[in-house]
Amino acid sequence: MKKIQIKKPDLKAGIHKLKNLRWKDVKAGYGKWKERRAEKAEKFRNSPVGKRLHVINEKMNRFSLILHGIWAILINYIIEAMSRHSVMAAWEFSRVSTKAFLYNSFMIFATFSIVYLFKRRAFSRIILSILWLVLGIVNGIMLSRRVTPFNAQDLKTVAEGLSLFTNYFTVKELVGIGAGAVLAVLFLVYLWKSVGQHKRKVNYLLSAAVVAASFGGYGVLTDYVIENRIVSTYFANIAFAYQDYGLPYCFAASIFNTGISEPNGYTEEMVAEITNNGAIVKSTADTDLLPNVVVVQLESFFDTSEFKSLKTTIDPLPNLRKMAAEYSSGYCQVPSIGAGTANTEFEVITGMNLRYFGPGEYPYKTYLKEKTAESAATAFKEFGYGAHAIHNHSGNFYSRAKVFNNTGFDTFVCKEFMNFDSTPTGWAKDDVLLEHINDCLESTEQQDFVFTITVQGHGSYPEERILDEHHLYAWGTETAKKNHQWTYYSNQVYEMDIFAQNLVDMMEERGEPAVVVFYGDHLPTLGLTEEDMKSESLFNTNYVIWDNIGLEKKDGTIPTYQLMAEVMDRIGLHTGTVFNYHQERMGTDVADYLMDLELLQYDLLYGKKYAYGDTPVVIDNQIEMGKRDSEILYVSESLDGEYTVVGENFTKWTYIYINGEKQSRQFVNENTLKLKKSHLDDWDVVTVCQVGSSNTIFRTSEEYVYLNGRVVPYTEELKAEKLLLTHGGDAAKVAAELRQKDREEKRAELQTAP
Repeated sequence: MKKIQIKKPDLKAGIHKLKNLRWKDVKAGYGKWKERRAEKAEKFRNSPVGKRLHVINEKMNRFSLILHGIWAILINYIIEAMSRHSVMAAWEFSRVSTKAFLYNSFMIFATFSIVYLFKRRAFSRIILSILWLVLGIVNGIMLSRRVTPFNAQDLKTVAEGLSLFTNYFTVKELVGIGAGAVLAVLFLVYLWKSVGQHKRKVNYLLSAAVVAASFGGYGVLTDYVIENRIVSTYFANIAFAYQDYGLPYCFAASIFNTGISEPNGYTEEMVAEITNNGAIVKSTADTDLLPNVVVVQLESFFDTSEFKSLKTTIDPLPNLRKMAAEYSSGYCQVPSIGAGTANTEFEVITGMNLRYFGPGEYPYKTYLKEKTAESAATAFKEFGYGAHAIHNHSGNFYSRAKVFNNTGFDTFVCKEFMNFDSTPTGWAKDDVLLEHINDCLESTEQQDFVFTITVQGHGSYPEERILDEHHLYAWGTETAKKNHQWTYYSNQVYEMDIFAQNLVDMMEERGEPAVVVFYGDHLPTLGLTEEDMKSESLFNTNYVIWDNIGLEKKDGTIPTYQLMAEVMDRIGLHTGTVFNYHQERMGTDVADYLMDLELLQYDLLYGKKYAYGDTPVVIDNQIEMGKRDSEILYVSESLDGEYTVVGENFTKWTYIYINGEKQSRQFVNENTLKLKKSHLDDWDVVTVCQVGSSNTIFRTSEEYVYLNGRVVPYTEELKAEKLLLTHGGDAAKVAAELRQKDREEKRAELQTAP
């Protein structure tokens, strides 16, 4: 076998050519390349295959609109099959919801009209086809990892997009995706070179008219399908919406239909009428008794006895049921089904109705991530309350760190500051929240508002038995797999119920006036139907308002956007523009109440803020991440050069930085970290940081310095000594540099804060 000879490239000759390259040489080379390309094209056209393809191409161009329609229907079917993980499910959708299916196909057809603006029509068709198919593939993969479909909010920023992919894909899968992307690019380059161009001159006027007619027709058709309720502009559950209305429409809605549109009749006079000439912006109180208020949003929680068919060996929530019998309780009407935790949060802390936003929209991402708004935090702070948010999940998830800063919270404690036990499916258990709620209450001398979001009840729920120990068993559903899912879920509810009782006990032991609100954010994703529920609604979870200040028991159904207004009213506080509006208008004519609420929400978020008059509400906040400082007590070095860092308040998200560089480390326990690849020299500056996703530094310890084998606090005296050593005793220069260093540190703190 002949050996393959690989010629070594002559780099020197190549560099020499580049140095002596002139513009006329480039032009000449490009001209020769075009000639060669034209010769190849002419040769192919004159070949038997080329002549046959020319005839086919002419016929296809003559009937291109019809072929676009057929191809759009086929692509729509393929992406629905990928999204539903079933060819038959896609067929069922096209058969049962034929109008919605054809409407989505027409959307794809309209995008294909763009190809008439280009000479490379075949290449343009391929590009558009690939984009639609990639959308279906990504959505299908996402739905195999989570219950929420792929939507525009997932890729609002590059950083969040990368974080999203690392959350839902393994390293091998990401490598495969990367390799596939490279192959796709190479394939497109090949097509660009090989696929021919349209021979006739492009009639841009006619082509533009075709594009305008296609998209104009799509607009008219959109109005028709909305008016006739073939699709909806409100998604109670985004996953269900994708199933009911199709991927193309729902994804497009998540891109273009966001925010609140200006309502009819929006004027300064109308806002003045709604706000009683600005009176509802003011804060008043009917009482001098200001209790601590702890609001707990329980993940996927509801009273399991509301599910008619379910049977359990013991009651999963005896403590909350006892509270419900003794204190105010009832149904909590939430804005979503089976998902949308952040949207329930939004309604609770702002008092705003999600219905007026775009379909499937998360205002946390589209508005509050960048802009400020009033909230329960700012309302309670009018009476001197401290305002804290706590969540045993990632601080960056749904941009919560930024959102809570922009809604006026003083502190936010997320999982990066916690050490906790996990459920078999990997979610943090809720009992860890007790110590952090107590930390927040202990951190101030005044009353506190603590908004807590739990995560233990999160899906998905295993279809096989995975719990080593069961508190209880559930049955009564149609299959053994469903019984396993309900058994798992009911056991999580049982532990959430224990957490609720322990929280109430803790508040009692503190001996301070307190109100604690428990409610579920949405029903679990377990395939419930309205017929399964005693309330005959999939939007009803349960709430309990416990107190130790003698509030009258008052049961009823409360929408989540009214919940905080109701709680404030019961304790005698009238504060926050939207909350005051609810307190004044709840119980009045429903139609007028909701129309005016929409107008008020628009004014406060997107309008001219007439409600505030000459005294706009300014939220200039600087949130504190976490309540506990990580500390280094000492560092020891082993014979093999490995460092052991011993300290306090370490978590799995604690990292050591040496001279500003993040170090690879092994988390051992809350008091110990190991550095295997680091090296410390005298005067190296060491800090301890709590680090979230995308390398977000949430909190940084005081500076330490390594000296003579020890890590000690980097005091001003040591800083001065270091500068003296560096500059040979120039005292004036040392003092000036110390001042400059302090200014830079303060500037850096402001820039890195959420």
